[in-house]
Amino acid sequence: MTLHKAGYKIIAFSLIVSALLVILLHRFTGFTIFHGIFYFLLFVLDVLIVAFFRLPKRNFKLDEKAVLCPADGKVVIIEQVFEPEYLKRDVIQISVFMSPLNVHVNRSPVSGIVSFFKYHKGKYLVAWHPKSSLLNERTTIVLKTENGTEILVRQIAGAVARRIEYYVKEGLHFNQADELGFIKFGSRVDVFVPIGTKINVKTDEVVKGGMTHLAYLE
Repeated sequence: MTLHKAGYKIIAFSLIVSALLVILLHRFTGFTIFHGIFYFLLFVLDVLIVAFFRLPKRNFKLDEKAVLCPADGKVVIIEQVFEPEYLKRDVIQISVFMSPLNVHVNRSPVSGIVSFFKYHKGKYLVAWHPKSSLLNERTTIVLKTENGTEILVRQIAGAVARRIEYYVKEGLHFNQADELGFIKFGSRVDVFVPIGTKINVKTDEVVKGGMTHLAYLE
């Protein structure tokens, strides 16, 4: 397991601040049981921050007919919706909620060329809020497969997540399971597939990025 590049600065900052606090407190106030508790909490916080940016090695379950899960988490929505930004038609939305304890890297569900990309600034409503996909900070990424099918992926920041990183631009080609981006400290990723696509997951199912097959394309 390695650490993701998105976390280098945050991890370094956290460790430096923690070290300075320990040094200053110990130098000017000595040591008491309360200091010990505080130092322990700082240690736990640093461990959690490092864990947030872990990048475990995986043998991805690639299948060109499958729509891979783009993120670790839990399926919270499977429903037919109208996608108004780009597809402008009814599709099936599959939403995966990422908790702060999940791996936060986001991966390409299919192989294809980025036919559309847009970053939206926005609010930071909780990820399960009905309007979070329209009002929150988010990206819209559309991948066009070799046979012309377009799969839309939307990264959505939440109340805790305050920064979306993305590694895409229109015209780039991504292979299945390549990194599309990273949502710092979790949130939600939506995948929109055509009506008639065979869905392979259920609501409340725990899924893994690059491992779980969300659906199968015809």
